[in-house]
Amino acid sequence: MKKRNLRVLFPLLFSTACFAQTATFKGEVIDDQIAIGYGVTTGDVDGDGKTDILLADKTEIVWYRNPGKSKEKWVRYVLAKELTERDNVCIAARDIDGDGKVEVAVGAQWNPAETKSAKQSGAVFFLIAPQDRTQPWQPVRLHHEVTIHRMHWLKTVDGQFQLVVLPLHGEGNAAGEGAGVKMIVFDVPEKRDGIWGYDLIETGMHLTHNFQPMEVSGSFVGLTVGGKEGAQVFLNGADGWAASGNWMVSGKGIGEIRTGKLSNNQLFTATIEPMHGSSLVVYSKDNRTVLTENIKEGHALVCADFFGLGRDQIVMGWRNPNVSGETGVRIFVGKDNEGKKWQEYVLDDSIKMACEDVTAADLDGDGDLDVIASGRATKNVVVYWNQRKK
Repeated sequence: MKKRNLRVLFPLLFSTACFAQTATFKGEVIDDQIAIGYGVTTGDVDGDGKTDILLADKTEIVWYRNPGKSKEKWVRYVLAKELTERDNVCIAARDIDGDGKVEVAVGAQWNPAETKSAKQSGAVFFLIAPQDRTQPWQPVRLHHEVTIHRMHWLKTVDGQFQLVVLPLHGEGNAAGEGAGVKMIVFDVPEKRDGIWGYDLIETGMHLTHNFQPMEVSGSFVGLTVGGKEGAQVFLNGADGWAASGNWMVSGKGIGEIRTGKLSNNQLFTATIEPMHGSSLVVYSKDNRTVLTENIKEGHALVCADFFGLGRDQIVMGWRNPNVSGETGVRIFVGKDNEGKKWQEYVLDDSIKMACEDVTAADLDGDGDLDVIASGRATKNVVVYWNQRKK
């Protein structure tokens, strides 16, 4: 599937009057000196009403203050550093108490080859914010399993928030063989620096990589875990957590997984296959559609409606040079209601991006979602500003 430039082709793609303007993205580097950029997310850190950017980097957890419409630069602040002797690996940020400021949890001690020693592999922290959130935050160490890898804040059916954490391996695993991965589900205590209760959920899966929360009207109904065996759905109900027995994808190794919506309200699932793989794939009803195989170590995925089409697009990034020597971030726009036909577009190739992670948020308050990416080999954090209404 040949990639095309959004600036040239979007006037042709959208025939209705509301899409007559050129729809494209303009990249801005807000930091060009990061170490790795394992995980990037967004949220209002300081309560000023603007969406900030948070990053889990190699040895530091940082946030960048959104300057809004001023011409000031994004200012970088360190929440925590050197939490463990090994790398940080993931971050979750969400306002869970309604005060307009995000709570932050992080995963660290990244040591994926060590699956036996919990002292040498894995760590989970909740970070308690000081009065002045530009100052260092207090880390509270929580329970962990080996090879902690991904996490999300989720709102359950009873309106309570939980922190869900997913390891890469099960304890004692070797090459994806052995014990199943145990997903950790933390309840949030009233006293945040106290003891956090948790449940361990047996996934029965080996070598998991990422998971997708599923929320309806702001309430959590389940999640899909992607890994070696495919993608399995887990549900949260009155009796707690359980595997639904429903495999959204079966028998295919999955690295990244996200869910999106077609214009007929049908859901689709986007995946990168296999783990650190070369294929971007869409599943819709009984269809499996390969969108591209021209990537190497695909590692970033987000589904959202960036152009106000009433259906979601897919943003995907990869971190190692493909056969053409390229790394980057691409957006795929659906051309039918079945999820079978997609067109690939370049966001902004003027900035080099070896993409480790990606997310989406409206950073400038114009009602359109922007793309935020962190680059591994390129050592940068880039905002791709959505130019649809410009």
